[in-house]
Amino acid sequence: MATPESLPVMPADEAQAVTEALRAAGVRLVVGAIIDSAGVSRGKQVPVGRAGSMHRSGVGASSTWAVFCADNAIAATPRIGAVGDLRLRADLAAAVDVGGGLAWAPAEVFTQDGSASPVCWRGFLRRQQAAAEALGLEVLAAGEMEFSLLPARPDSAGGERWSAYGLGSALDHQDFLLDLEAEFDRAKLGLEQLHAEYGDRQFEFSLTPAAPLQAVDKLALARFLLGRTARRHGLAVSLSPKPFLDGVGNGAHLHMSFLRDGKPLLSGGEGPHGITPDGGSLIAGIVEQLPELTGLLAPSALSSLRLQPGMWSGAYACWGLENREAAVRLCAATVGNPYGANIEVKCVDPAANPYVACGAILAAALDGLRAGTPLPPEVTVAPASLTEDETKRLGVVRLPGTHAAALDALEQSAAARRHLGAELLEALVAVRRHEQAEYGGADMQTVVDRLRFAWSV
Repeated sequence: MATPESLPVMPADEAQAVTEALRAAGVRLVVGAIIDSAGVSRGKQVPVGRAGSMHRSGVGASSTWAVFCADNAIAATPRIGAVGDLRLRADLAAAVDVGGGLAWAPAEVFTQDGSASPVCWRGFLRRQQAAAEALGLEVLAAGEMEFSLLPARPDSAGGERWSAYGLGSALDHQDFLLDLEAEFDRAKLGLEQLHAEYGDRQFEFSLTPAAPLQAVDKLALARFLLGRTARRHGLAVSLSPKPFLDGVGNGAHLHMSFLRDGKPLLSGGEGPHGITPDGGSLIAGIVEQLPELTGLLAPSALSSLRLQPGMWSGAYACWGLENREAAVRLCAATVGNPYGANIEVKCVDPAANPYVACGAILAAALDGLRAGTPLPPEVTVAPASLTEDETKRLGVVRLPGTHAAALDALEQSAAARRHLGAELLEALVAVRRHEQAEYGGADMQTVVDRLRFAWSV
């Protein structure tokens, strides 16, 4: 069944059946959750008996929800301010009983007359998925997220032994990890990996592939459960792209694979590493548009500190087989890859709205497919090591190196305006312009400290 371009309304009897099933499971409150323009998780809760109403007509939210900032400022625009109202409609079909009397459901943003709002972040990804399906594509996406696990008072941290990917580091937090696995399992998120990462006090989880909308819903719920579980253990989670000034920073990589008529487009062909011509065009569309879309994927005042050469963050718009310094890493179809060939977009970080990030990457890929853009040359080394002549020959472009440059490129991007629409682009730029104005000239240690928990649940 094709994905509808707007959240459908369940028949009344079906919505009632979902509500009664939640009530029978012990649910008392239903959380209608969004991730906003600043990448912050927000939402409203209703008693379970009102879940159907929250689905059909929604609950009210000021128009300024579209321009809330990570520091809770409001970046009003000529179009978005104190006048007007939005409705948050919970997708009951995606509701999950998360235990403890709570159910979680992703929400979409509508106007009071029942129309889908142009500033709806989840609705944007829904439309891109529908566009891919209209072209005969099946898209699978999967998320990874790095996070920093800190004491509830991070100023008390220090002296803790940490080994990159260390088993000892995992054992030090095994009770938390076991509890988190149980939460993910209850919610059927499809946990693939959960392990200590390279950075100090850093962990990472990765989830199984699903259709883009479902995959990002799983990521959004995982963030909710991560924060909830940490609280039970007297811990705090930082999703900041740069929780510590001298650390490697947290990424939120997105994987995608593409099929048509059940056949993969990133393997089985005659191109490099088996990439088909259409698969090459999908990659080319992403690589071509990444410099102007960086303000959506690595969008915060801290993101440029992470998006640097040598950080495995994908600071260059190029692609390569298992190249962790390229923004687009091809994971080939081998016996070591159970899900087949896919691409990993490495420049995304947790400050991004994941619905917008996934939708923008997909929209760029579809542009490349429609235009038949040829696959650019592969980069087989760290891009920073290329000579100037090699960089030009391979068409490698450094992603914007500052927050201001990323926002300028985004605001001037015809592709971003076409993908997002004027109103959603305006909202996304406004909240990040606030960050630039507030923090762009500040001491970076102060900014790191101020925003350490801005994107955490």
